[in-house]
Amino acid sequence: MQTETYLEEFKNEGKKPFTLRDVAWIAFVILGSFYAWTQYGGLMDQYEIGILGGTTVGLILLGRLWPSLQTLTVSVSLMVMLALWTYNSHGNVITANEEAFFLKFLLSSQSAIMWMSALFVMATATYFLALYNKSDFTYKTANFMVWAAATFGLVGMMVRWRESYIINFNYGHIPVSSLYEVFILFVVLTSLMYLFYEQRYKTRALGGFVMLVISAAVGFLLWYTFGKDAHVIQPLVPALKSYWMKIHVPANFVGYGSFSIAAMVGVAYLLTERALKKNPESSFASRMPALEAMDDLMYKVISLGFAFFTIATVLGAAWAAEAWGGYWSWDPKETWALIVWLNYAAWLHMRMSKGWRGAPMAWWAFIGLLITTFAFLGVNMFLSGLHSYGEL
Repeated sequence: MQTETYLEEFKNEGKKPFTLRDVAWIAFVILGSFYAWTQYGGLMDQYEIGILGGTTVGLILLGRLWPSLQTLTVSVSLMVMLALWTYNSHGNVITANEEAFFLKFLLSSQSAIMWMSALFVMATATYFLALYNKSDFTYKTANFMVWAAATFGLVGMMVRWRESYIINFNYGHIPVSSLYEVFILFVVLTSLMYLFYEQRYKTRALGGFVMLVISAAVGFLLWYTFGKDAHVIQPLVPALKSYWMKIHVPANFVGYGSFSIAAMVGVAYLLTERALKKNPESSFASRMPALEAMDDLMYKVISLGFAFFTIATVLGAAWAAEAWGGYWSWDPKETWALIVWLNYAAWLHMRMSKGWRGAPMAWWAFIGLLITTFAFLGVNMFLSGLHSYGEL
């Protein structure tokens, strides 16, 4: 399917008449945002109120574009409300976690994140099983597992946000500040983006490949949890106590998630192309999307990631100016972010102006993931600088 066809689909999506479900969705989001403002508006500055307003509008538009997001949001909201009600009735994190069954085994931040981790790993195996046996039921099971994992991941993040304030009001922060928290953000965002593409463009045969990188992230997250006690909520360093964090970090990880999806689609492309060269009637290749479709999907996902990564880089420079007095300091994290940006800028340039397609771009997308991984994680492990609070 060509890019022009995708664009036409989006245009048609925007022309759909409003339904009762759309009206209910808009009312739900507005009422939820109003409740958040009445409860916590006194703690927000003008920028954070602006972020709340922008999030409200964005969620309404995304939910209309992708109705499955409405179901996800309502499910997460109900589970989080149950968790918060339970905490309010106990007043103490430790007591609540020990005495409340649903918190202890399902809805506390750590329980939800463990469920998320298990479901992502199981979904990876199930997707590959479905690819092997060509079973619609198995594919649907894998898809459901990913939706459930994303739900538990979001619940874990939202409940952790509240737990940080219950433990110590001065510790309270949005859960996108530590390496542990952003790994959760990464797997949730990456899985949701993949689910969107799977649902809209029928790419379910790629699910196992995308879930591999998510399972790898889950493996690191589990090691970081049990090996380093990284799940323990800690106070923020002064540089992170900023409204910039609420927009810079999510934008960054939409970029990272997009680049990861593109890399794994590239791996699937290379394996499919190799199978076709060995045997034009390859059973593996027959189960995979067409090479042209995977090539176009790589382009679309990298385009999305590059746009958000560009926004995140600009926001990061503005944050650096406020925190450290300069927009750019050639800190290792900043330098490697620039390398990532240049890499994908070159990828898009060669695709759009030179018409490069196929295996070279698939290899480039995969190598791009290695570069991105070092920028995201390797810098924290091997280099130091102004971002030293992210070290392992």
